[in-house]
Amino acid sequence: MEFYDVVASRYSCRRYLDRPVEEATLLRILEAARLAPSANNRQESRFVVVRDPETREALKEAAHGQSFVAEAPVVVVACAETDERVMSSGFRADVVDVTIAMEHVALAATAEGLGTCWIGAFDQEPVRRAIGAPDSVPIVHLMTLGYPADEPRLKSRLPLDILYMPERYRADR
Repeated sequence: MEFYDVVASRYSCRRYLDRPVEEATLLRILEAARLAPSANNRQESRFVVVRDPETREALKEAAHGQSFVAEAPVVVVACAETDERVMSSGFRADVVDVTIAMEHVALAATAEGLGTCWIGAFDQEPVRRAIGAPDSVPIVHLMTLGYPADEPRLKSRLPLDILYMPERYRADR
């Protein structure tokens, strides 16, 4: 699939086929995440790949009962091994870096014919318990991954002329 087709076709998939994701496919997707840039090349991203149905059920509960979390054949729990360094912009580097890596996961999965959904609505502690992560490891995102059982929906996006501002910020858009 051509890159811009991948970007255009990625959507938040919330229905998955009961079909396992092949190991070779998963490894290609994780390799894309491994190659993602990170601040000062610190590579703080860590990915716990959950396939076990009981653990996925625990993640569903941690994600405020979102049923598709347990139904997806794979849930990637994106963690950070971090010193909590704050960049000069005021943002924590690990959160930005893990987010970049997870977008690589989303796009690579789309290129492989898989669906994904970002999960930001979850409670840290139950996720940590479910995957055995220590308190010192922030859980940054969850992402479901699998073969879609639904069709992509049309994306509602602002037009480019609202988003694009040459040279200066304009509030009148």
